[in-house]
Amino acid sequence: MIEMVINGVSTRKIEDITQELCGETFSRATVSELCKNLDPTVKDFRNRPLNGIYPFLVIDALYIKVRDNHKVVSKSLLIAIGINSDGIREILGLHLSEAESENSWSDFFESLTNRGLQTPDLITSDNHKGLVKAIKKNFQGSQWQRCQTHFSRNILDKTPKSIQPQLKEDIRLIYESTNLGSAKMIKNQLLEKYIDKAPKAMELLDDAFDDIVTVLSFPIKYRKKLRTTNSIERLNQEIRRRERVIRIFPNDASVIRLLGALLMEHHEKWSTGRNYMDMTVYAMGKEKQLESGKEQVA
Repeated sequence: MIEMVINGVSTRKIEDITQELCGETFSRATVSELCKNLDPTVKDFRNRPLNGIYPFLVIDALYIKVRDNHKVVSKSLLIAIGINSDGIREILGLHLSEAESENSWSDFFESLTNRGLQTPDLITSDNHKGLVKAIKKNFQGSQWQRCQTHFSRNILDKTPKSIQPQLKEDIRLIYESTNLGSAKMIKNQLLEKYIDKAPKAMELLDDAFDDIVTVLSFPIKYRKKLRTTNSIERLNQEIRRRERVIRIFPNDASVIRLLGALLMEHHEKWSTGRNYMDMTVYAMGKEKQLESGKEQVA
């Protein structure tokens, strides 16, 4: 029954299934009490030490409806995915907060570092102001990649509809550039092409350019998976599928319990499946950097 709940089977359907299979109906209250057995396991998962090296971090938030003091309120579920030195994805943590703010993200990041998370080389996220400030505050030395998918939506929102399709294709030329020099050249061409037709969009492009091409300083084979938050967005879709069954969580504990258990399952699948990335090239590059640093010191 617990497994059915985690995988999105409604309590009403569970009642029907248990009646059909067992000849006995288990009430929603009974199912809820059984699910509380998940709490120690989820707690251990959320508090486990992060002793490995995680060069890449992908972070995002989604909003969950929760009953709080007899009111239905929207709360933020903050999620962090790490890609470790073996190229395996891990769900590093989840954190429920009253709002997505600099303070809530900082609290989450502090909890991760207290568990052993070292400063990653690259962090990919959207451009939420509080989030970006928290990244700069808590992960000094990390590079930040602004999600290109989110940026495309942002710039098209500032573009007249008649030219949105063409600009959407042209922006991709920047994303697919092989190096920073060619990306800058394409940016300048786009500024010249669209400055009169979409001035606000071009102002955004000019301001955000450095943040959307950060990934170009990394090996080509890793860029596609690091330039967007798509990997975590697909995870969010699974969470939304589960959330639609519940619609409104009865309290904070139920959010952590059920969605934490769901994330644990995905974490297990990732850790036992194929590597998300082949980190050989990256490891060789880091080794060369280390050797170069030693030579300079000598």
